[in-house]
Amino acid sequence: MLDILAITTPVFVLIAVGFGAVRTGLFSTADVRALGRFVIQFALPALLFKTLSQRSFGEIMNLRFILAYLLGSLLACVAAALFARYVKKHAALSAVFVGMGSSMSNSIFLGLPIALQVIGPVASVIVALVVMVENLLMLPLLLAAAESLGKPGLGLLPALRRIFERLLKNPLVIAISAGFAASLLELAIPAPVTRAIDLLSVTSAGVALFVVGGNLVRIPVGGLLGDVGLISFAKLVLHPAAVVLALWLVPGVDPAYQAGAVLIACVPMLSIYPILGQQYGLESLCSAALVATTVASFITVALWIWAVGQAGLLAAGAPG
Repeated sequence: MLDILAITTPVFVLIAVGFGAVRTGLFSTADVRALGRFVIQFALPALLFKTLSQRSFGEIMNLRFILAYLLGSLLACVAAALFARYVKKHAALSAVFVGMGSSMSNSIFLGLPIALQVIGPVASVIVALVVMVENLLMLPLLLAAAESLGKPGLGLLPALRRIFERLLKNPLVIAISAGFAASLLELAIPAPVTRAIDLLSVTSAGVALFVVGGNLVRIPVGGLLGDVGLISFAKLVLHPAAVVLALWLVPGVDPAYQAGAVLIACVPMLSIYPILGQQYGLESLCSAALVATTVASFITVALWIWAVGQAGLLAAGAPG
């Protein structure tokens, strides 16, 4: 367990540093937003492009992994949304956001730093595949459902089309596409360009964690205890458990990829969750859920790392 705490503690220390920096006024929320844009638009695209372009196309295009992670995420999303709709009696739009918070991980800012420490460089490939699942499949479906429910008269297909148009301009999606293309064509990246990409990519994990902490300062935490508890439990327990079930249903996924899938599924929800909810008047629920889930994840992430180790998946994926 001490080995596990050696992995998780630095992650949450950096989150606390970011929180403290903004709370004490050393950094403003505008500064943190600028750092977040740097990570999303430059550092992480550089890391993902570098990782994908330097591996064979057959190695990175892992359809079994994509299917398993998508299936597990959909199971968690549907289960949480149905529970919210028919047991908790939420409105349909609110139930969609319960499902979103329960099934979409902060794979970039939290999943990647943790997975890199646990399973090594292959974590970057796994995160790239998860980003594809989340940004090209899960998020469009959920946002289209929210748009059609929140804006009467807007159909599901027009909403999907509008969302896809926005997502295709996302720097992460562009970097992943470019990385896949470079791998498929076996392009040799010039050494100066590679070194520049390296310098950008090494900043991604630490700055990302700092940004997570800084963003927590401006998130209000209200009541909604029961609903927040539901989302937190679903995200930290149900989602990784559903991914474990999906990995069992889709055999043949490499052990390192299995470990990575669980590690990314067990972290809190995407950091823009409150921003997405704000468009539909659900910012209080989404904000409180994000804070509570992030705090609780200090314990649950450590337990999931232990569980993955007990399942014998870490040895195959750990750094050599």
